[in-house]
Amino acid sequence: MKKNGSKMLIFIFLALVVFLGGCNFSGGSSKPANNTEEENGQEAAGGTTDNTLRLSLDNDIPDLNQVKTTDGISFSILNNVMEGLFRLDENNEPQPAMAESFEKSEDGLTYTFTLKDGIKWSNGEPVTANDFKYSWLRAMHPDTAGSYATILTDYIKGGAAYAAGEADADSVSIEVVDEKTLVVELVQPTPFFVGLTAFVTYFPLNEKFITEKGDDFALTYDAILYNGPYVLTSYNQAQGVEMEKNPEYWDKDNVAIEKVSMKVIKETSTALNLYEAGDLDKVYLASADVDAYQDSPEFQTETEFRTYFIQFNEAKEPFNNDNIRKALQLAYDPQILTDVILNNGSEPAYGLIAADMNGVDGKSFRELQGDVIKPDFEKAKEYWDKGVEELGGTPTIELLTADDTVSKDTGTFLQSEYKKNLGVDISLVTQPYSGRLETMRAGDYQMAVNRWGADFNDAMTYLDLWEAPSNTDFRGNFINSQYDDLVNAAKVEADDKVRIQHLLDAEKLILEDGSVGPLYYDGLSFLQKSNVKGIVTHPYGASPDLKWVTKE
Repeated sequence: MKKNGSKMLIFIFLALVVFLGGCNFSGGSSKPANNTEEENGQEAAGGTTDNTLRLSLDNDIPDLNQVKTTDGISFSILNNVMEGLFRLDENNEPQPAMAESFEKSEDGLTYTFTLKDGIKWSNGEPVTANDFKYSWLRAMHPDTAGSYATILTDYIKGGAAYAAGEADADSVSIEVVDEKTLVVELVQPTPFFVGLTAFVTYFPLNEKFITEKGDDFALTYDAILYNGPYVLTSYNQAQGVEMEKNPEYWDKDNVAIEKVSMKVIKETSTALNLYEAGDLDKVYLASADVDAYQDSPEFQTETEFRTYFIQFNEAKEPFNNDNIRKALQLAYDPQILTDVILNNGSEPAYGLIAADMNGVDGKSFRELQGDVIKPDFEKAKEYWDKGVEELGGTPTIELLTADDTVSKDTGTFLQSEYKKNLGVDISLVTQPYSGRLETMRAGDYQMAVNRWGADFNDAMTYLDLWEAPSNTDFRGNFINSQYDDLVNAAKVEADDKVRIQHLLDAEKLILEDGSVGPLYYDGLSFLQKSNVKGIVTHPYGASPDLKWVTKE
């Protein structure tokens, strides 16, 4: 429900945002082409007549090293040039990919995967069970692991000790029986484990190729070996990627699109212009454009299990002060952000876990928990005044955002809300997407607009981010033993109801601490050319999935 804002104020604010942003509002995947009209045989009204799919990325590409990367943009590329034992299908269900089948032991702890015949890397060499073992161990090894190591170590027996440097690789329960047979033993029964093998960190790697490339691995398109539907033919972090159909892919006969272009386009107005000119096959709409296009036959919507939130850095003044954090957490209205600024189907967030994610007994997590944090401007002012008194003066505050349209407009919204509701001026610092990530990892920020998309359909995919995190700076230096105990208890609890209660308590604890400020659950409005079918957006994991796309 909107609070403390008249219709006139909302109108003025919207006008200001549009003026400052210089264009519109969105955040997703569309894309342009650098070819001429003569080369493509373009038809502006209906898309292109060639067999190339043209999409865009809303920000630069941070890192295509699958072991290290953590962001959705990199995942969206890797998901289409690599493949795990399983792949999510059009209905978001895991289906055999590199694997032909699997067997699970009666106690739910041991999985035996049998690989398909004839699966190959893009250089023609066979993909083997050892490629999976090598990749998974590399993703857990303390010298090579990234922030996603826990998506393996939390589930695979012996992984946690190996990642901590307390045991060797032989203690990790991953066994290669032969080139086609992989056996994995888990710490506890994990109903969603097969689905996890469809995720980027579970993709295989070829040890010989990695050794040859050394430190150059994944820095250029030819420094990656591929086993997915496509291979990269060009890669520039700031400009985007080009793909071609992988002739060695096991299911190549069911891949219809020959080429894919994914260009970095940060401004949504630019992307829309390119779409209208026939240079994009899909474009996400800014809030100001939704009303104008919602009656178009090309208009569609989609939802993802992705939450935008403010990450307060408790290691930096003034956010080591509880009252300052809680003041800024309560001093903005997410519904104004979703209704007035976004206008794309996003929902105001009053918790961390995205709407519709699994809970228990047929109820979603959000239904079980309800709202945790809602705006309260009077309480926010009380917290602020108390915090300023404790600090001995009004602090100087900077908000870090990425430099795409959505992030910048969200920053402008928060800047306006804090001025209106607290009388506080904050400064905005914008950086390229990858730069924002690096700044947060280095802890060189006070507060930042961040986001997290679910890797699998369970609240744990959010809540274990802050459980003794591998990079405490990135997670706002939230260190809380009670929180750790709740998340750890949920990881080993066999009773679903007890397990979910631990997770409900953990979400409430981190929010009531004021470590994060929920903004919105992502919803997207977009236009897609009528001759393009089969772009699959998974609400969790890596998206989009382009394997099944066709152009009529």
